[in-house]
Parts: sequence; structure tokens; C-alpha cells
Amino acid sequence: MFQVDAANTGHAPTQTGPTTSVGERWVFETRNLVRSSPAVVDDTVYVGSNDTTVYALDASDGTTQWAVETGNIVGSSPAVVDGTVYVGSGDNTVYALDASDGTQQWTFETGHYVLSSPAVVDDTVYVGSYDSTVYALDASDGTQRWASETGGSVRSSPAVFDGTVYVGSGDSTVYALDASDGTKQWTVETGGTVRSSPAVVDGTVYVGSGDRTVYALDASDSTQQWTFESRGRVYSSPAVVDDTVYIGSNDSTVYALDASDGTQRWAFETGNMVQSSPAVVDDTVYVGSYDSTVYALDASDGTQRWAFQTEHFVTSPPAVVDDTVYVGSSDKTVYALSEQE
Repeated sequence: MFQVDAANTGHAPTQTGPTTSVGERWVFETRNLVRSSPAVVDDTVYVGSNDTTVYALDASDGTTQWAVETGNIVGSSPAVVDGTVYVGSGDNTVYALDASDGTQQWTFETGHYVLSSPAVVDDTVYVGSYDSTVYALDASDGTQRWASETGGSVRSSPAVFDGTVYVGSGDSTVYALDASDGTKQWTVETGGTVRSSPAVVDGTVYVGSGDRTVYALDASDSTQQWTFESRGRVYSSPAVVDDTVYIGSNDSTVYALDASDGTQRWAFETGNMVQSSPAVVDDTVYVGSYDSTVYALDASDGTQRWAFQTEHFVTSPPAVVDDTVYVGSSDKTVYALSEQE
């Protein structure tokens, strides 16, 4: 799922990633931008492209296992659960595809683009739409269980934890919805569009906003625990690991913040905006930047371990599995990066 799990923590504790210089294990070219985050399950990489297609690629060599065309761009990141790929498309539709061959199991049509990435918990698919609505769908057949309206487009990907769905909206608000029926438990207004996807860890919701701020909110009642102000809009989604929040900003910086009080532990400057969401594996932070680069940073102090240059900006959040970084780029390519001997 997007950011590893249903709570959007961005932490993959059972995985390992490359920490020295990397090179291309393989590349796969699509026909348009790749902003979707790859999902890697059972030796297959599932990823969407703005060429309107969902791809399943062999994780070992990048060969195409199957490809399914939708009616518009696929910026949503696939969620793969129990042999089914759930993904949204700019054709206003949520798709459920058989993970083995791409056969369509069901579709659900919303009123606008679906760029939000689905979260799948307890046989329910939670996803947002640009029609200003968060949907809960039956994972087996796509029937609507509930729909909860917000005041703006929902590009944020839901985090689901302990019976609650947390999600941001273009109306500058963070919502907490009852996972069983969609009723609003609380809302918090920020000063800008909330495209960042919340991460929920140890009773706290961490999320960025277009008002240049990172928020830490009590998951039960929305009490503000702290805020951190950057110098740019925060559309990146946080990764939270070992009492540290890692997040990018449009001020070209990746920040590490103390999860308890929001104080800055370190900051790493890239050459352009950071809208990619960090992935943390072992003691390394992997993240892309609009400067066309994928970075690996030491999680403890932010020092650069390696950098890999693509041909265009990188907003795709990396997926790190079995010592390989899988990431998309706006140069129309999916990369598999591994350490070079």
C-alpha cells in the first residue's frame, strides 16, 4: 500500500535497501510521467503511469507481465491485497484487477479524478476523489459501503488506524472519519490545501499542509500537539520511525523532526521541491526531488549516502524491497536501483 501500510507510516522494518553507490538494475520505459509509487508484492512491481496504464513488471528484470489501460492518467499508487490490485485513475474510476493477469474484477465510478491511493483494511477499500468525497467500498465487489463529503478535492491518501480513517482535503482540512460508517469524528482546519497523506503512529496524526506547516494532532480528539513551519508548501507525506518524522517540503528540503515536540533534528537541502514521500528502511531515508534525483540519506544525521540522477523530476515515493529501490520518474521511466559491486 501507499507508504507501506494502512497507517501510512512509510516504514518497512523487515526490508533492506542499498546504502552505497547504486546503479540501474533495470529500467522500464512508459509513454508518460510516472508519479505513482510502485507496490512490490511476490516478485512483481505494480505501478501506474500518466500514459493511462497500470503495469505489472517482473521485479528481477522489469519485463512486462501484464498492462491494463484505463481512460486517463494513473497517478494513484496501487494497493495489492490478497491477490487483487486496487488503484485509481483520472477517468474517475477505482479499479480492482487480478494481480496475476490484470483481469478486471470490478470498477467503481466517482464524480471526478481518483489520484488518491487506496487503503485496504478488513475487506474495505478506502479512497478519495476529486469530487470532494471519501469512499468506502466492499473489496470483493466494489459496492459502496459509505461516502463522506468534504469541502474540496481529495488527493490525499487515507490512513486507516484503530477504526478511524484520517485524510486531507483541498478545503484545507484534515478529517477523522469513522471507518464503519464515515461519520465525522473531528476536523482540523489548516491554512492551505492538504494533499499530504496523514501518518498515524502512537496515537498521533502527522500531516503536512499547503500552509507550509507540518502538524502533529492527537488521533482521538484532534488536539494540536505541535507544529513545524517550513519555507514552502508541504505536499510530501510523512514517514514516522523511531520517534522521528521525515518529510519533504517545497522549500527543496527534507526534514527530520522530533516526533514528540516537532524540533528539527536535521535538514537536507536538494536542488528543488521535495513532493516525494520518504521511505525509511533500516537507518536510511529514500526520497525523490524535483531536481531529478533520488537520494539515500542517513536517518540519524541526514548525510547523503548516495544520489541517483534521472532525466526529469521525481515525485514518485520510492518502494524499497530486497536491497532494491523501485521508483518512477517524470522522464517516463520506472527504475530498479541496486548496489553495484
